[in-house]
Amino acid sequence: MVIHSQLIKIQGASERMGDTTRQRIKFSDDRVCKSHLLNCCPHDVLSGTRMDLGECLKVHDLALRADYEIASKEQDFFFELDAMDHLQSFIADCDRRTEVAKKRLAETQEEISAEVAAKAERVHELNEEIGKLLAKVEQLGAEGNVEESQKVMDEVEKARAKKREAEEVYRNSMPASSFQQQKLRVCEVCSAYLGLHDNDRRLADHFGGKLHLGFIEIREKLEELKRVVAEKQEKRNQERLKRREEREREEREKLRRSRSHSKNPKRSRSREHRRHRSRSMSRERKRRTRSKSREKRHRHRSRSSSRSRSRSHQRSRHSSRDRSRERSKRRSSKERFRDQDLASRDRDRKDKKRSYESANGRSEDRRSSEEREAGEI
Repeated sequence: MVIHSQLIKIQGASERMGDTTRQRIKFSDDRVCKSHLLNCCPHDVLSGTRMDLGECLKVHDLALRADYEIASKEQDFFFELDAMDHLQSFIADCDRRTEVAKKRLAETQEEISAEVAAKAERVHELNEEIGKLLAKVEQLGAEGNVEESQKVMDEVEKARAKKREAEEVYRNSMPASSFQQQKLRVCEVCSAYLGLHDNDRRLADHFGGKLHLGFIEIREKLEELKRVVAEKQEKRNQERLKRREEREREEREKLRRSRSHSKNPKRSRSREHRRHRSRSMSRERKRRTRSKSREKRHRHRSRSSSRSRSRSHQRSRHSSRDRSRERSKRRSSKERFRDQDLASRDRDRKDKKRSYESANGRSEDRRSSEEREAGEI
C-alpha cells in the first residue's frame, strides 16, 4: 500500500509538471515535435509493436496539435519540412536494416540460380498479394461491409490458385531436398522476415498487422510531405519570380519615362528647372542655417572680442592721453624756451640797432657841426 501511494504521488507530480510545461510552451516552440503536430511521428505510429521506439524526446500534446490546426488555417508555418526530415531519417534507418537482413540471408541460405530465384520471387509476390487482400477483408468485415468483403474474398481465391501454380513451377525447377528448405524473404516495407511457405493466416497477420500498416502510413505520409514541400517551394519560387518581373517592369517603365522626358526638351527642362530650384532652395536653406550658426558663433566671438577690444581701447585711450599730456607738456616747455629765446634775440637786435643808430647820429651831428663851423670860417 505504501509503494502504491508513492507511485500515485509520483504520477500526480509528473502530470502536474506536464501541465505546467504545456502551459509554458506553444506549438511553435522548438521543443514541440512537429511530426506529432502533423500526426505522423513514428513514435506514435509504431507504439505497441515489436519495433516500439519508446517515448519521443520532444513534447507530444494533442492540445498543441489542435492549436496548430487552428492557426495553420490563417498562417503557413512550414512545419512540413521539419517533419519530412524526421521521417526521411527514420525510413533511411529502416532501409539500412532491410539491406543488412538481405545480406545475412544471402550468406546463410543456399545459393540458387537466377531462374529459380525469379520463380521463388513470383511465389513471394503472390503471398504478399494474398496477405494484403485478407487484411482488407478483415477491415471490411469489421466495418460491416459484407458485400465488398465478399468481392475481395473472390480475389483472394484467384490469387491462391495462382500461388499454387507458381509453387508447382518452383518445386519442379529444383530438387526436393532444396525445396523443403525454408526460403525467407525480407519485407521491403517493414523489414520483417517472410517465409515462402507461410500460410494465409500468417500472411494476413503480417500484412494486416499494426507494424506493416504503420510503416505503410509513414511511407505514404513521407511521400505526401515531399509533394507538399515541393508545391510550396514551387509556389515560393513563382512568387519570387513574379516580384523580380515586377521590379524589372518598374525599371523598364522608369527608363522609358526618362527617355520620353529626354525627347521632350521643354518638359525635361521644366523638370530640370524644378529640380534645380528645389536643389537651390535646399542649398539656400542649408546656407541660411550655416550662416545663422556662423552668425551666432560670430556674435559670441564678437561680444567676447568687443569686450576685450573695449578694455584694450580704454587702456590705449588712457595711455594715449598720458602720452599726449606728456607731449603737450614737452611742447609747451620747448615753445616757452623758444619764445623766450626769440624775445631775447629781438631785444638784443633792437639794442644793437639803437646803439648803432645812436652812434651814427652822433657822428652826423659832429660832421654837420664841423661843416657849419668851417663855413662860418
